Amino acid sequence: MVGKAPVIFGAEKFRIKGNEIGILISHGFMGTPQSVRYLGERLAQNGYSISAPRLLGHGTHYKDLEKCTHQDWFESLEERYKELKQQCREVFVIGQSMGGTLSLWLANKYPEIKGVILINPALTLPAFEKLRKKTRPRFINNGKPDIKAKDTYELAYSRVPIKSIHELQDLMDKTPAILPEISSPILAMKSTEDHVVPPENTDYILENVNSKEKQLVVLQDSYHVATLDNDKDQIVAESHQFVQQLIGAGSISVK
Repeated sequence: MVGKAPVIFGAEKFRIKGNEIGILISHGFMGTPQSVRYLGERLAQNGYSISAPRLLGHGTHYKDLEKCTHQDWFESLEERYKELKQQCREVFVIGQSMGGTLSLWLANKYPEIKGVILINPALTLPAFEKLRKKTRPRFINNGKPDIKAKDTYELAYSRVPIKSIHELQDLMDKTPAILPEISSPILAMKSTEDHVVPPENTDYILENVNSKEKQLVVLQDSYHVATLDNDKDQIVAESHQFVQQLIGAGSISVK
């Protein structure tokens, strides 16, 4: 059972009620909804209904994360998808880093998802490769968030459980097998310089999904946590345009 540590201030899940087009947004590994709040709030200004869950074990204490499996993280996202689907005619999903990986699994299970937006999705994390099958140390220090913009921070744990790293690796290792089954339209955004997830991860996903509609956007002025970085407004604009293309511009009221 996950512990009862309080949620870190600013790391709370958020929902914004809007029209009948829903957008589900997932943060990444060790992150919190804070990293996608700007994206969610800006998209809500266009009228969309927004839901950004806090994945289980995140945003409290890193020992809580240690108790979770990647299935727990998926179920956190799936639960919010089901809620949003009940309220909205169409649902899109956006995922940052591991959130992108989870979004692919969600689209695989629910092919009715109208579209998927991936932001530096994770299939490999080279820095963690040396930790495979190791049990010590129990926790390792987490480095500074990979953000190019100055005076910008991400709420994230200072330490990471090695067990949680193994869960993430298991999730990423399993993901290539499901890519040919995914048919939802995909907009993928990758940073040209990413010190956490190789940009080639995004290319691989686009090459192997079965989606007939695939778009790639290259972010020139951001590192890994692009939703908090210099290209965050471009991400908002590209996401809005993608949604409008798929629902038909003018089919709903937008601001």
